[in-house]
Amino acid sequence: MSDSLHARLREATGTAHAALERDLDWEARVATLAGYRDLLSRLRGFHAAYEPAIGAAIADAPFFDPRRRLAALDADLRALAPGGAAPDALPAPAAPRIAGPGAALGALYVLEGSTLGGAVIGRHVAQLHGAGVPLAYYAGRGRATGPLWRAFRERLDGLPEAQAAAAFAAGIAAFEAMRAWLVSGMG
Repeated sequence: MSDSLHARLREATGTAHAALERDLDWEARVATLAGYRDLLSRLRGFHAAYEPAIGAAIADAPFFDPRRRLAALDADLRALAPGGAAPDALPAPAAPRIAGPGAALGALYVLEGSTLGGAVIGRHVAQLHGAGVPLAYYAGRGRATGPLWRAFRERLDGLPEAQAAAAFAAGIAAFEAMRAWLVSGMG
């Protein structure tokens, strides 16, 4: 096949990704600090369910651990609500069943893509709420962002073709689960 697995995964998940972006309405949600905190709380729950499942399925800590974002979400939530509920006490969706490296990379594609797109949201939040607003989650990984994304794409594109269908299905399922979880928390 001439198209990379990454390009085919992007195409396969396109409808689910577009539905998430359409229904999330992140600009309205971050318009207030309370809305921003609520969005981070919902994202925290999603990452709490998905990160351990993806990490276990990938079974490669040096590759996966730099991609974990729970600590950044926890730092932001503590800064926004000092003395509030402990981040690990926040609700989370059911943990997904992720079987094998193809499915793990398909689900991770959703989280990795949100790291890239999160920089736009972070700049918007900083403009709205000032320089002191906590942005550990949306700040991404600084200079490591590009190299981590390239390493992810190399791993994804190196998957055997027999695992492509699992990557596509898991990517679609992760986008749909993220949409359901984040949108259900709108209020």
